[in-house]
Amino acid sequence: MATFILEIGLEEVPAHLVTSSEEQLLQRVRDFMADHRLSYGQLKGLSTPRRLAVQITDLAAESESISEEKRGPAIERAKDADGNWSKAAQGFARGQGTTPENLMQRDGYVWFNKVLTGEPAADILAKLGDEVVMQMKFTTYMKWGNHDFLYVRPIRWLVAMLDQQVIDFSVLDVKTGNTTRGHRFLSSGDVVIPTASDYEQSLEQVFVLADAQTRKQKIMAQLMAIAQENNWQLDLDSEAAQDLLEEVNNIVEWPTAFAGNFADKYLALPKEVLITSMREHQRFFFVTDQAGDLLPHFLSVRNGNGQHLANVIAGNEKVLVARLEDAEFFYQEDQQKTIADYMERVKKLVFHEKIGTVYEHMQRVGQLAAMLAQYLQLSADETKALQRAAQIYKFDLMTGMVGEFDELQGVMGEHYAKLFGEEAAVGQAIREHYLPISADGTVAQSNVGAVLALADKLDTIVTFFAADMVPTGSNDPYGLRRAASGIVRTLESKGWQLDLLAILSKYKQNNLPVADTNLEKVIDFMTDRLRKQALDQGIRADIVSAGTANVVTGNFVYVADRTQVLSQHADDANFRAVIEALTRVSRLAAKQPSDAAVEPDLLVNGAEKQLYSVTQGLNLQDLIQTGAQNLFEALAGLKAPIAAYFEATMVNDDDQAIRANRYAQLNQISRLINGMGDLEEIVIK
Repeated sequence: MATFILEIGLEEVPAHLVTSSEEQLLQRVRDFMADHRLSYGQLKGLSTPRRLAVQITDLAAESESISEEKRGPAIERAKDADGNWSKAAQGFARGQGTTPENLMQRDGYVWFNKVLTGEPAADILAKLGDEVVMQMKFTTYMKWGNHDFLYVRPIRWLVAMLDQQVIDFSVLDVKTGNTTRGHRFLSSGDVVIPTASDYEQSLEQVFVLADAQTRKQKIMAQLMAIAQENNWQLDLDSEAAQDLLEEVNNIVEWPTAFAGNFADKYLALPKEVLITSMREHQRFFFVTDQAGDLLPHFLSVRNGNGQHLANVIAGNEKVLVARLEDAEFFYQEDQQKTIADYMERVKKLVFHEKIGTVYEHMQRVGQLAAMLAQYLQLSADETKALQRAAQIYKFDLMTGMVGEFDELQGVMGEHYAKLFGEEAAVGQAIREHYLPISADGTVAQSNVGAVLALADKLDTIVTFFAADMVPTGSNDPYGLRRAASGIVRTLESKGWQLDLLAILSKYKQNNLPVADTNLEKVIDFMTDRLRKQALDQGIRADIVSAGTANVVTGNFVYVADRTQVLSQHADDANFRAVIEALTRVSRLAAKQPSDAAVEPDLLVNGAEKQLYSVTQGLNLQDLIQTGAQNLFEALAGLKAPIAAYFEATMVNDDDQAIRANRYAQLNQISRLINGMGDLEEIVIK
């Protein structure tokens, strides 16, 4: 069994694209091998900033031979009246690489037994250039030289080796070979790879760790060793730390960790300023003492060895201090003004040219927040804090600190609000109104912050819809999908069952800029985010379609609840029978919709009387308030009465009054069923 290595040598790839590109290459090679029926033992992806590679072990010498029968046209179409082969038969034969004389006749059709013989592995692998390397897709592209071809970065070399044999193919003017390149600064010239199985060892000799996981583990071990040696606490487990670790890992080929320092005086700055300066701007890891307080030190990783490390440390310290000097200046300068001063400047800040200013946006948000507070029955103190927060929550956008460190918007708003004498709840809401800032990020914890976050995001979506700036495809320049996801997740976190359609309808009446907004489309837009969230949680697609159908009021907490409940019961032994019984009622009710009340005197047989009796105590709104589980259990309890009903009852009775009453009864039950979504979307297994 052989080993094969494919390496695409590139100019430095942006760090955020390295891992995804490695994964894409690995999947494309996996699909390529399956398509060509070439078996193997293991595929391994490798990557650095300058290369994407896949190593294949235990590779078969040739592809699997298979025999398969292909069915052609019917015999009456395959031959004419004189028994000659028709054009249809000739075309079919030609497509199979044979002649009509080799076709078989069976079961009223012509057939061809097509034998696909095995192809040498070397011949198959030579197709990787066209079928894999050239087909890679990226979010960022470059072209180079006189080529029209686009790629993530210019291709500088290619390696394709089957054991010791070079597999010949080209991408543009770059031909495959058995030579790679080592570390840009620690090696020189081309590096010959003896055999495909020596790939990683050959690179390690020229200061390149090609295995990203091995490289990451080495970085973590080096960082932790320095931290433990100095009795520092280092967090490498948080989401932010893992993101930084991934980025650092993808900008180095030979990592060497080191520690640096900065002056104690900078610890007077808010810790978020220090962490942002280190992590976001310099790719440094911060450290704390045993109590969790920041220390005036940092950890970082260079792309190289330990030579001249003191110079590297000094250079990094100098760059960081320059950032901290700027931060210290802005922090002091910002405190020379008042919130009122900043709000005067906010009045001139454009939200969007088609929508108006940020200040006008804030005024609308204040109205909407007040409505939400009333619906949610916030306390007097919460309502007061919300009113104040809504008046000032964007003031920090005009501060020097946020102008320099835009990642700190909201965070500095809370710090400055506290310094300017605002209540803690006001400052917390200013910070929390941005949350969540990612698909699975933290949502606002306080009621005041959650309501302000909802109002801000709702007004943003509604006003952009009113201005006909609705996201299409993957294009979403204003982050409306993120805002919609934030609304859904915040409501779920708080368990707030709100009739958003009613709230937004009332809000729309008082705001001319959004008077023409189609709120049904807004609700649908937010429902799409709920669908994606449910799919990301691993819920079956048909269950998601069922649970998120018929969303009228925008009560997303309940919609998410019923989707989860359907998913939880999908494996129940009686699930199929329950769904079949309920959908039978819904389908019949849809044939003759009716809002009429059921007349008990017109119920004829015992089965319909029994069904009427067991449904009278079921109130849809009460069941929704108590949770979808109760509604599902109530509907599941109707399985037997429904079966008995259809066994004993002819719905389309000759008596028109009885018929109408039976349809009224079915529609009454159907409205209960619709409370669980559209159960007809469920694929019964």
